[in-house]
Amino acid sequence: MDYRVILYHKQATSARTRFLKFANNSVCAFEPIAKLVQMLDGLPGDTVILPSSVLKEVEDRLGFMPGSLEAEGQYRKAVEVPGETIQIILVRITTTDPPFDLAKKAGGAFIDLTQARGLPAIELELLRTAYEFILEG
Repeated sequence: MDYRVILYHKQATSARTRFLKFANNSVCAFEPIAKLVQMLDGLPGDTVILPSSVLKEVEDRLGFMPGSLEAEGQYRKAVEVPGETIQIILVRITTTDPPFDLAKKAGGAFIDLTQARGLPAIELELLRTAYEFILEG
């Protein structure tokens, strides 16, 4: 099973939530999801990638300090593309403020949900479910 990571930051004082959008016009690290895709309800089968196992790779590839990311283990989403299932892992950035410099260095930027227009339909749906999950938490 393959995976993609959606990173977000929630401001402690205002609860403002922003998502990290990459230069390739995707909120999915480390590559966008193919266009022919179907959202699955939950995670299929017994094979599941442990979100915590992904954190080290994300820290290393994007330059986050160790311990500054936290996987949302209760977020259970997957998409199906022809020939494979992709698990979606939601990761919270735990710093006080969004790490704007890291985002810029990675060629990305932090966006509000309202700035997500123009993303592929499946990513908009994933952001909607992630935002609902974050608000409930």
